[in-house]
Amino acid sequence: MSIQKITPFLWYSSEAEEAAAFYAGIFPDSRVNRVTSVQGTAATKVVEFVLFGQPFIAMSHERREAFNHAISLMVSCADQAELDRYWDALLEGGTADGCGWLRDRFGVSWQIVPDDLIPMIADTDPVKAGRVAEAMMQMTKFDVAALKAAYAGTHR
Repeated sequence: MSIQKITPFLWYSSEAEEAAAFYAGIFPDSRVNRVTSVQGTAATKVVEFVLFGQPFIAMSHERREAFNHAISLMVSCADQAELDRYWDALLEGGTADGCGWLRDRFGVSWQIVPDDLIPMIADTDPVKAGRVAEAMMQMTKFDVAALKAAYAGTHR
């Protein structure tokens, strides 16, 4: 695996290898490439993995650095079925935070969103964008049809 100019790096207290395997089992074009035990340390491991073709690096090290919502991983989904599949898989053992956000069992924050969410809330028509934003704020897991209905002004 070659290093990109920018590669997401995730720090876990002990479960980097487990987390990488969990994520790679959820998403297509994903895999764990290599796990390296760092010489001279008892428990530090570096895990190189790929999600949707995007390289990541994770580290297990006993010093706990908590994940928070300041950084999240956003997954864009083509339809409700794809959104439901990723939401349900990542939520296993985690918590739903609302507005399309969840925290997985390892503490990593994810946003599981429809492909057209950002274009809808960025629409230059403030009425359309406002309806989508208002609908979005009422949801835990996104309902693609309801967001599209809000955008179109045909609330269901």
